[in-house]
Amino acid sequence: MPAQSLQIFTVGHSTHSLNSFVNLLRVARISAIADVRSTPYSRHQPHFNREAFRSSLKDANISYAFLGHELGGRGVGPSVRDQHGRVRYERIAETDLFREGLKRLREGGERMPVAIMCTEGEPLSCHRTILVSRYLAEYGVEIAHIHPDGMLESHRDTEERLLRITGLHQPEMFRTRDEILKEAYQRQEERIAYVAPRAELQESIPS
Repeated sequence: MPAQSLQIFTVGHSTHSLNSFVNLLRVARISAIADVRSTPYSRHQPHFNREAFRSSLKDANISYAFLGHELGGRGVGPSVRDQHGRVRYERIAETDLFREGLKRLREGGERMPVAIMCTEGEPLSCHRTILVSRYLAEYGVEIAHIHPDGMLESHRDTEERLLRITGLHQPEMFRTRDEILKEAYQRQEERIAYVAPRAELQESIPS
């Protein structure tokens, strides 16, 4: 299947019960979940803990793959963070690990309907949109975001919302839409990107 006709979905488990989440996947005809949580566990929603969740999906005939190492929003190692401990998505995107994760997603999407899954219900509050979907789209992949109520939103429409919420929705004379959109992504990244706590930063400094 050529990349131009490839479609991949995204979804957040949010506060769904297991049954409501599985029903959400079934309505969208999802056959596989690609879990991009850096830490695939939930204190308040333990049914989404990796082992239990994988087993539940298997019972529902839905495949599961953990890609949090390759595509997680926290990245791997201190090189993807700035001096303040904030993760920089561009640095993650430049890694071989991230590119390999995107390749696995595209290959999986060619075989079956795949949904990238993270935690947040709102796509724009999650790195699955601001990081992963952004770079998938550069490969010509068509992306559809599944909202908590089951509504599907194209990535193009999601980007239009991004422009509005960042106050960059008005056309400009001296910048293209792509240039304005790049700034919108950067602004949203500043709002949602993971910042390592002080203890974690100290552990990463060589003794």
